Amino acid sequence: MDFPTTHWSLLAQATLNGSIPSRRALEALCGSYWVPVYRFIRSRRVPDPDAQDLTQEFMLHLIQKSLFSRADPLRGKFRSFLLGALVRFLADVADKRQALKRGGDRRHVSLDTAEPEVGWHSVCTPDEARSFDRNWALRILESALQRLHSEYSEQHRDDAFLTLERFLPGAGPLVTYEEAARELGISLAALKSEVHRLRRRLRALVREEVAQTVSAPHEIEPEMAYLQQVLADASVSYDNGQ
Repeated sequence: MDFPTTHWSLLAQATLNGSIPSRRALEALCGSYWVPVYRFIRSRRVPDPDAQDLTQEFMLHLIQKSLFSRADPLRGKFRSFLLGALVRFLADVADKRQALKRGGDRRHVSLDTAEPEVGWHSVCTPDEARSFDRNWALRILESALQRLHSEYSEQHRDDAFLTLERFLPGAGPLVTYEEAARELGISLAALKSEVHRLRRRLRALVREEVAQTVSAPHEIEPEMAYLQQVLADASVSYDNGQ
């Protein structure tokens, strides 16, 4: 597989030339990771809709500021960079909140409804980082599953996918191979072969998604192994198609 255009190179492009396509791609990228960011903010007991407002504000902060010009892709994974930027952003929010209490200008996002013990600290605990990584991994898996479904839709095989996807991670009610084979009108051997191909294709798509978040090809497999590990905490796996 050719090493794809990564999120790092996309960000560098958007920073260096500021072209409309690059900025649109950057906006799409931020949108892709809205959920992990939002859930991290909520984990610090920030209530809705404040957490939604802060998530949107953070994404705009990434797009509008020259933050990425100082980022070094060789110093870590994209998810680590994004988490670090988010923690610093929340620390800045805390500073502004304190300034408001001392009589500054009014702020768009009101944090007065947050519980007093809300952690606006600038330190990310190991548990918080693990939770963020788990949500990140789930987002990657979700994106890969959406792409897989689209491939079946292009072949006009939506019904087949709805049956086969029940053998994928995080599927709905379990079904036996015999039941699925009857639904699809194929032999048991053919059904098992279909499931095997489906799982292999899912893993390939996950690999492509992960490849976009690292800075070099040799980082892909270790990153996949790590994300598989954090997904195991949620009883989800994509690594069953080899």
